[in-house]
Parts: sequence; structure tokens; C-alpha cells
Amino acid sequence: MRVGLWLLLGSLLFGSSQALAADYPTPKQGDWVASGFKFHTGEVMPSVHLHYVTVGDPRNEAVLVLHGTGQSSAAMLNPAFAGELFGPGQPLDAAKYYIILPDALGAGKSTRPSEELRAKFPHYDYDDMVSAQYRLLTEGLGIHHVRLIIGNSMGGMHVWLWGEAHPDFMDALVPMASQPTEMASRNWMLRRMMIESIRQDPAYDNGNYTAQPPSLRLASVFMGIATSGGTLGYQSLAPTRALADRLVDQRLAAPPPADANDFIYQWESSADYDAAPGLNRITARLLAINSADDERNPPETGLMAAALKHVKGGALFLIPASAETRGHGTTAMARFWKQQLADFLADVLR
Repeated sequence: MRVGLWLLLGSLLFGSSQALAADYPTPKQGDWVASGFKFHTGEVMPSVHLHYVTVGDPRNEAVLVLHGTGQSSAAMLNPAFAGELFGPGQPLDAAKYYIILPDALGAGKSTRPSEELRAKFPHYDYDDMVSAQYRLLTEGLGIHHVRLIIGNSMGGMHVWLWGEAHPDFMDALVPMASQPTEMASRNWMLRRMMIESIRQDPAYDNGNYTAQPPSLRLASVFMGIATSGGTLGYQSLAPTRALADRLVDQRLAAPPPADANDFIYQWESSADYDAAPGLNRITARLLAINSADDERNPPETGLMAAALKHVKGGALFLIPASAETRGHGTTAMARFWKQQLADFLADVLR
């Protein structure tokens, strides 16, 4: 599913707190400011505002949930994800856990380029984003241990980095729609093409645009179609040219990402990602969840299998491809893996 459509869906569902309350406690929004935030570049911002959402009682064991690129915490609060996980008797029952969903640095309602600095904003990377999350939990919320860290796509890559940077902070790790190896191949090539198509748009004007460049909408839709949907999934959804055109028209008609600078920064932050060198530092139990038709993390490369040999207690659940799966977008639908998560957590607690 396209990034902009996920954001729209997430924001609509987040606003419908009455509907959510019937299944799990109403989400609560919070804000915290990290002072003197230092980026990997050495640059320091006097203050970085971090927004977050919580579900459940803060006296319960904590669970950290991390969203994907171009999304926010709101994107996780939908029937396909939270509706399958946070309710009574579900794997992350909010009556048992205190669920924390932060807006990543540069995304959602957290500090981001569009607020003031635009293209002069420090170029953050995934290490900076994990650092911001760690400071939010430890300094902002006073939490120094969590039962689980689970994340999807970009959030999944953050999970790998969390396990390496703070190995004693969690009991369990579940990175999804990700792998711990260097950002490369089709995954990076298409990110680079998307970013370049916006930067080379004259309307972008080196980040000093007065209106959002038209390329922003096209680049976002192109990336979504090219890298998320699944071969069998798209054949099921669009088996004729007319249906394929209708799908494209629907995605082009959906609201585009809100800001080009924010969009570029979010995708470019993955450029130096490579969790492979630090895998032996992970001590928590780990269950990686990927889909067999994931366009960005194809299992045929063998990279995941090779990487997990360096993670003691690490395992992979690979969702079989079908007409019902959606490639890289499959793991956003918890029905495909919630039983495996429940079994994994039960085993960790033994």
C-alpha cells in the first residue's frame, strides 16, 4: 500500500477513538523534548520534539512498536495491525502491556525539516532515530527495560539496531519486513531514483519550494507500486488493464505525502544502514518476520539466512506468498503472523 494512503488510513482510524475503544484502551498522545540532541554528523540541535502514542497502563510491562518510512504512530492504529494485536486475549493485549508507539525523528508530529530548517535540517540516519527513541523511553518515560520491541519496514531495521546498541534493554525482538544487511540492490536503487526524481524537479528548487513539487506525488506512487504489493497480489487485484488503470488512478487521487523535504529526508536516512557487523552483540531472543514476496527483501538472496547464523537464538518466519499477501506490505497485516508472535512470546516467557 502506498505511503500516502497508509498515512491517510492511519490518521482516519486514529481519530476514531470511539471505535477503537471497544477493542482496546483508547490511545493517548504525549510529547517530550530532548535537549541538546546530537546527530551522527556531529551537529547539535538545542531541542528535538518527540511525539508518541501509548495504549494501556504504564504500570504494565512495556512494548515498543516502531512504524515504517513515511508513516507515524497513527499508521499502526488500524484494524489490520492494532485490531489484531492489542485487544483482549490477543498477543499484545493492552490490558497486560503498556504499548508505546513513537513518531520517529523527522516523521509524524516529531521534529522534522518542514517545521523550519527545511533542507538545512541535519541529515539524520537510523542510528539518530534509534537514539531519539532511546532517550524518549529512558529520559522521557523513565522506562529502562521492555518486554518486546517490534517494528515494520524501517521500524524493522530500527529493531535490529536497537538489539545491537542496547542488548540488555529488551527480552525479545521482532523485526519485520527487513533484513540486517547493508542497504543496497533494488531496495536502495529505487529509493535513490525516487529521491532524485524529486530533487531534479525544477519545482523543488533545492528545497526552497513555495508549493509542493508535482514529482512528490508521482515518486511516492511509483515507489509503492514498484516495491510493495506482491506479484500474485497485484495479479489478483489488477488482472486486466482496466483494473490496473483504476488502481493507478486511485493511488494518484489519494493525498500525497505532506512535504517533499520531509519525504526525502525520511527515505534518505536509510542510506548508511547496515546492521550486519553488530549482529553478534544481540542477546535478546529474536524472531524475524518477512514475506516470501517482499520486493525489497527477497528471500532468494539468502542474506537473511546467512545473517541469522550470527544471532544466537534468532529465527525467521517467512510468510508464504499468495494472492492474499501484498509483498513488502504483507507484514502490516498481523493476521498473517500473530499466532507466530504469540507462540514466540510464550516461549520467551518460559
